[in-house]
Amino acid sequence: MRRFLERSLKAAFPIIIGYIALGLPCGILSNAAGMSVLQVALLSLILYSGSGQYMIASLWLSGLNPLSIVAAVAMVNLRQLLYASSLLQYLKRSRRLSAIIAAVNVTDESFGVNIARFQQGSWTTHLSFAVNCWSQLAWIVSNIIGALIGSMVNIDTGIAAFAITAIFTCLLLMQKGRGDFVLAATAAAVVVAICNFCDLSNISIIVGAVAGIIVGSISRTRFQGEGNASESGDF
Repeated sequence: MRRFLERSLKAAFPIIIGYIALGLPCGILSNAAGMSVLQVALLSLILYSGSGQYMIASLWLSGLNPLSIVAAVAMVNLRQLLYASSLLQYLKRSRRLSAIIAAVNVTDESFGVNIARFQQGSWTTHLSFAVNCWSQLAWIVSNIIGALIGSMVNIDTGIAAFAITAIFTCLLLMQKGRGDFVLAATAAAVVVAICNFCDLSNISIIVGAVAGIIVGSISRTRFQGEGNASESGDF
């Protein structure tokens, strides 16, 4: 058991550090948006989506109606289905219940860590689930601490909204200029601007997200195709 815990914690450690760095401000900003510490804790436990929770806080501060917020977050988190389906080839040897549990709380980061180790051939369903649990525990605790800090420090909602935008901008800039990300972000921004100009701000976020997803998917396929052609010597 000790060896098991050490292996899973070692694999999850980089994720834990990142989640603490992002979870603390997420808890603070969620509290600034009007959520209690208990609500932040439950959201981190049930939803467990960094981008989703930041979106909820941001869209709530912007006054978007709850149904639109749910729709926008759901669309952004659809990628989790792809992660789960990709892991199935490695989890299918386990019992069905174990496989479902191991795939249910996967995130972008834990997927990357687990899939790399599965490909190396020395990883198991239980280790995969342990990595997910360590990661989620770090996210929940950091969000709770952030919410507690937010409840003790009065943060202006305007500053909170700007901070959320700044964090997403930094995450976007960290994509190292990848063409598909640039096109997706540009398409989303243009569509949101058009919707706001046409007095359709109540649906601008949802429509912009859909546009970004579509353009990003198409452009990623095209860029990958061009990369494969270059590697094979085709022009």
